[in-house]
Amino acid sequence: MDFTYDDEQQALRDAVRGLIGKKYSDFETRRQTVAADPGFDETTWSRLAELGALGLPFSEDDGGAGAGPIEVAIVAQELGRVIAPEPYLTSVVLAGGLVADAGSDTQRAEILGALSAGESILAFAHDEPGSRWAPTASKVTASGSGDAWTLTGVKEPVLAGARADTLIVSAALPEGGTGLFVVDPANTDRTGYPTNDGGRAARIGFNGTAAVPLGVGGDATSVIATGLDRARIIAANQAVGAMEVSLHATASYLTSRKQFGVTLNTFQALNFRAADMYISLELTRSIVDWATMVLVEGTSEEIADAASRAALQTSRASRHIGQEAIQLHGGIGMTAEYSIGSYTSHLTALDHLFGDGNHHLRVLAGKVGDHADVDPLG
Repeated sequence: MDFTYDDEQQALRDAVRGLIGKKYSDFETRRQTVAADPGFDETTWSRLAELGALGLPFSEDDGGAGAGPIEVAIVAQELGRVIAPEPYLTSVVLAGGLVADAGSDTQRAEILGALSAGESILAFAHDEPGSRWAPTASKVTASGSGDAWTLTGVKEPVLAGARADTLIVSAALPEGGTGLFVVDPANTDRTGYPTNDGGRAARIGFNGTAAVPLGVGGDATSVIATGLDRARIIAANQAVGAMEVSLHATASYLTSRKQFGVTLNTFQALNFRAADMYISLELTRSIVDWATMVLVEGTSEEIADAASRAALQTSRASRHIGQEAIQLHGGIGMTAEYSIGSYTSHLTALDHLFGDGNHHLRVLAGKVGDHADVDPLG
């Protein structure tokens, strides 16, 4: 596999880094942005659209750019480097990806066209109180037939749900399985609130709310499962960007902060801990790059396996790098005024977004029986 970027991909990376990096080069700007609703900068969202970043994964017929997962991963890594609060992962990758996979021609053109142009925010209302990380819905139920459907129940947390212009909602079908529906959020009961990493989520209630099936309707469990796996791999790319900056900030601190008249990097034990952080980052980068390339041409089973492997390594590395970054920064690592705590908070949020390390370890352990026995002495 070739992990190097071609000229166009490098140009995309430079353009996104220039836009997002300039916007959030001062950490205080991010702090002020996430403190006010909707929790991200609408102007920056529009500029990402002008850059073509919002339409990267969608076909040109649907108003997108017809690019692939590698280009989407590049954008995600750059957003992670400055922990940009714009809802790219949940709106474009997750909700937009489901519309691209299951929507009708008309739905794709209308919904993805508006999303790619920066005129609309999508949110995927899937998680339900008391359940997590499954590709199915149970507590929000759908009733009806044909195009006349209604939904009843509660979804929470719905990331970017309070700001969303269009909701993609999963619901249990009367005949079994989980369907996907397009819902106008104006007809729902929405309560928004901030998340621990400065993002936004919402509790959304449906009370006989009118809904339109996404595409031909029917059981969409497999579509949701692949959509979640795709989001897991792109989330891991976003985490790689955040970990890279966390390591760089820690190394800079060790080489500039003095104690007993010498810089901290004079102490060998601290250098060893920073070196371990570097190894965690590079191991994660390697498996995430591999998983992203599996996303390009892999089957749904191969994508699911790659997503769990990448998510497990990313979870372990995020915890290691985040905790070490705070400890090696000493007391200032615990303060809200310094950025390193916010990076660790964001890494923790990404870890729990689509399944934490223990969840993916159980998934992978359950597949051990699929492989032949290994004789270590053979």
